[in-house]
Amino acid sequence: MTKIKIRTKINAPIQTVFNLSRDIDTHQESVNFTKETAIDGITSGLINYNETVTWRGKHFGVYLTHKSRITAMNLHDYFVDEMEEGKFKSFRHEHIFNEKDGVTIMKDKLHYEVPYGFFGELFDLLFLKNHMINFIIERNKTLKALSENEKQ
Repeated sequence: MTKIKIRTKINAPIQTVFNLSRDIDTHQESVNFTKETAIDGITSGLINYNETVTWRGKHFGVYLTHKSRITAMNLHDYFVDEMEEGKFKSFRHEHIFNEKDGVTIMKDKLHYEVPYGFFGELFDLLFLKNHMINFIIERNKTLKALSENEKQ
């Protein structure tokens, strides 16, 4: 299992960051480099507990779909999305938020398993893990900019 942890400091209230993090339209904007769009389930606005979204995006030159369900949520503190259908063997993304003095620390904890045994693990080691890290970092840059801009 691959584990990725990313911490992002955002100068904005926790409610702003939390809501933008689960906003489908904001997600599409933040990952437009993959042409990712919501094609089923919640396709616009805020996604909530037990709701699903199916994404279609271009990764490694191929369009892929990924269906996730929000499996846990505590307003403004955390939410978890887990894959129901897609190319991973398993996929869980924890979004954790803490605020102190108007600064929100957003933590992404990603846990996933790849299929195809040794070949999948080699692909993960050589390409996929870095792709996932860069995907989240780029997404978080947009979330940070939008959150900090909304605060003003």
